[in-house]
Amino acid sequence: MESKRLEKTSRWYFGGLASAGAAYCTHPLDLLKVLYQTDIRTNLSMVQLSREIIRDDGVTALYNGVTAAVLRQLTYSTTRFAIYEIGKQSEYGKDSGFLGRIMMAAIGGTVGGFVGSPADLINVRMQNDVKLPPEKRRNYKNALDGIVRVWREEGFRRLFAGASSATARSVFMTIGQLTFYDQAKYTLFETGHFTDNIGTHFLASVIAGGIATTMTQPIDVVKTVMMNAKPGEFSSIGAILRHISRLGPVGFFKGFVPRFIRLGPHTVLTFIFLEQLRINFGVLKAQ
Repeated sequence: MESKRLEKTSRWYFGGLASAGAAYCTHPLDLLKVLYQTDIRTNLSMVQLSREIIRDDGVTALYNGVTAAVLRQLTYSTTRFAIYEIGKQSEYGKDSGFLGRIMMAAIGGTVGGFVGSPADLINVRMQNDVKLPPEKRRNYKNALDGIVRVWREEGFRRLFAGASSATARSVFMTIGQLTFYDQAKYTLFETGHFTDNIGTHFLASVIAGGIATTMTQPIDVVKTVMMNAKPGEFSSIGAILRHISRLGPVGFFKGFVPRFIRLGPHTVLTFIFLEQLRINFGVLKAQ
């Protein structure tokens, strides 16, 4: 009888910790992406936008909303990674194959996207405060203050504004990142030229980041506009789509390059942190 080999696997909460660490490192890029998507100027570059922010509010303004970004990952990513990892490590998951992992990622993304919606809403608003005139800024002190104020001033349901698009984005994001990362890593292993090291983790995560960005970009634009809208600004999702389409089809891919510049490093850092947590603090299980 063939003996099973032991391999270190991730604990259910490692994904949330890794994603929170990555979010803190890449937050300025995410902030620029949000501001770029919500700015109606067509001749504005990322460099110009960066200069405007630093000129008007200082370098520290690039970290506006970082508490919400971290809270979002601790809710959204902890949930989606946990569901995916638990499913993948189950008896069913071990033999499920690529399509089975896609299904587990879709379930994790659905639940995670909904759970993370309130923090996502506050994250978008705190980031967007930078470009508003001082008298129009919401000035949330931190993520928790923002959640409490939205609940009191706009009602509990407002915390889930954009939850549908955030959940749809989360499904494709989770499939693009987690499933394709695993698939890329397994494919690299099968060539015989790669081992379980940081170089392999880096290459697989770059591939996953590119796929995830492409799959989720149109949904991300809709989500950003929806979450940043004032109450009653748009009557329906159709009105938001018409607003975005004023720039033509390119409007749905506005911010693709800055988003990949942000999401690429975020994906790479997330999986490098995750793999280091797994290697150093993971659980030994028979495979």
